Amino acid sequence: MTHKPERFLALDVFRGMTICFMIIVNTPGSGATPFSPLEHAAWFGFTPTDLVFPSFLFAVGNAMSFTMKKFDNLSTGDVIYRVLKRGLLICLIGYLMSWFPFFNHTPEGWVFRPISHTRILGVLQRIGLCYIFASLIIYFVKNRTSIFIISAFLLVGYWVLLLIYGDPSAPFGMLTNAGTYLDKFVMGDDHLYHGEGVPFDPEGILSTLPAIVNVIVGYYAGKFIQEKGKSYETIARLTLMGALFIFLALCWGMVFPIGKKLWTSPFTLLTTGLDMVIISALIYLVEVRASRGKWTSFFTTVGKNPLAIYILSEVLIISLWMIKVGDTNAVGWVNNVFFQKIAPGAIGSLLFAVSYMLICWCVGKILDEKKIYIRV
Repeated sequence: MTHKPERFLALDVFRGMTICFMIIVNTPGSGATPFSPLEHAAWFGFTPTDLVFPSFLFAVGNAMSFTMKKFDNLSTGDVIYRVLKRGLLICLIGYLMSWFPFFNHTPEGWVFRPISHTRILGVLQRIGLCYIFASLIIYFVKNRTSIFIISAFLLVGYWVLLLIYGDPSAPFGMLTNAGTYLDKFVMGDDHLYHGEGVPFDPEGILSTLPAIVNVIVGYYAGKFIQEKGKSYETIARLTLMGALFIFLALCWGMVFPIGKKLWTSPFTLLTTGLDMVIISALIYLVEVRASRGKWTSFFTTVGKNPLAIYILSEVLIISLWMIKVGDTNAVGWVNNVFFQKIAPGAIGSLLFAVSYMLICWCVGKILDEKKIYIRV
């Protein structure tokens, strides 16, 4: 993507804010429970942390509104090849990250981590799949109204599938919804996420359907900003549309609860609505009021290399967990001797998370100064 800091700085700031907050919520310090807003909702409900991942998808859509212009001069075959290549490469990177570090340390020494117990889906895999489907829908279906109908079909269709094929007594339960049944049938328990204590995947196959809409809405928001420019009309219309989405989400949520881990359809409407409101606020601050400076450059530093910085943050923290220091690991040791001594409890956990984010930011700063921008 060609970087345009003057005209579209607000979009770059939004992308950078998303990555920074994602790192903070993904890497809390050990030894203390984080502040509740920095944790995901247990099942139904919504916290600020739940907004992070859908905002990443929304930002992917923003970026597509720039890059898909290049498709006009390519043949259909070339477009499909490029979309599949990029999307599947992102999926492969995500799978390798879930498999990393490829070996387990046992009392007998290092042993190869079996593929048979490796999680297949995950955050990057969802990003890759949503990018593929959203790109192909937008490319082949030229009419906006038709795309909006398809988006509505994905949201309503997901709801209907859960009601029809889930357990009639609990169609939206973690282990009784149609998505979990499908994941278990296709991939098996050993290839699912086990962070909840049971085999369940929050980035499962079926819940990818409504997530595609997050990317589509992000695409049209970015396209609208490009067409209308930095004006009060842009701000007003985006804000009103965001408010409408939020209102629809809250109404629908009365019968189809809002929940990130099930990625319910009202959750998609709520998060895209909030993202449009946030983008509107950033356009006002950055473009209209021209409130620029160190705070905007801080976020754009990360926003120029979003995927690379995210992968770094995940690989580095896993590596630190592997380093043994006494009876704990490097992360636990740093928390015990430093952050939990300075500020015990949730504050120390937050300080660790922010400090870790700043380390990743420094890498982004080095890459930016050297004009190195890693694209997939």
